[in-house]
Amino acid sequence: MNQKVLFLFVLFSSLLAQAQIGGRYAYQFLNLTTSPRMAALGGKVITNYDYDPTQALINPASINPAMDNQLSVNYINYIGDVNYGSAAYAYLWDRRTQVLHAGVTYVNYGSFDGYDEQGNPTSSFSGGEVALSLGHARNIAFTNFHVGGNLKFISSTFEQYSSFGVALDLGVMYVYEDWDLNISVVGRNIGTQITTYNEIYEPLPFELIAGISQTLLNVPIRWHFTLENLQNWNLAFSNPNRDEIDLDGTITKENVNFIDEAFRHMIFGIELFPEKGFNLRLGYNVRRAQELLILEKRAFAGLSAGFSVKFNKLRLSYTYAKYSSAAASSYFGLNLNLQ
Repeated sequence: MNQKVLFLFVLFSSLLAQAQIGGRYAYQFLNLTTSPRMAALGGKVITNYDYDPTQALINPASINPAMDNQLSVNYINYIGDVNYGSAAYAYLWDRRTQVLHAGVTYVNYGSFDGYDEQGNPTSSFSGGEVALSLGHARNIAFTNFHVGGNLKFISSTFEQYSSFGVALDLGVMYVYEDWDLNISVVGRNIGTQITTYNEIYEPLPFELIAGISQTLLNVPIRWHFTLENLQNWNLAFSNPNRDEIDLDGTITKENVNFIDEAFRHMIFGIELFPEKGFNLRLGYNVRRAQELLILEKRAFAGLSAGFSVKFNKLRLSYTYAKYSSAAASSYFGLNLNLQ
């Protein structure tokens, strides 16, 4: 692999990691936020149990009969010239007792000028990745628990280098309708590369996520609380820009304690009027805010906000997510009831 391609591969692996340590795993795009709704609530929500088939791309336990004949299409104008999107569809079959789910997620990195090891121009090249998923969920008889799984087939191409892999998502969700309370745990991207880019097998970006959400009694607000990257406690790091230097020139590094580590796993979100034709969504991703924070400058990193509007059988969604003072993304979504 020439130096130019290697540099771009590492760059985009780090850029698209979001909630993973960048540059350590293949297929980092699997952890991208797949819909405006999810982005508005902080980037990761696993406890929605309703009409939205895109939810099943991150948590297969959320697959349910309300998704029947619902088609969701999403497009994200990401950072720079990177664009990606997703689509999902669910179908109720077998005497209307079983739901099958299918989804696709893709990312297009655009076109690049190629150079060899000596810096001489070569032909231009592009890069892209795609994952096709098939999912199913079941209710555990006589309980409020639901279990589900997604099987994903993954294809990735960078210049002349390509890779193919398979992965599995496994989820369990507890739905207590009397309290409108949902609790869920998901293990994502359990899998392997079948073919490698360059004879070296790389691990997939496995992630363990837990979440809880509830609609307040007599108040049209649903709150969401998510814990991400539970497979890796040590997410925080000492920021050199926060080092303190005394009069003797002694450098005291930032102290990263238990509280810092705990909050880096947290994502907060709320939905206003969650069951109405028009609703508002707000989210705050603590890790994103801390890692992209610019000292002595208010950048609103980690914040996201969006809305959705329903027109008969069509629902339109939009979200604006802030990463830093220099970077933000817009998310567009369309949900169509085909019944």
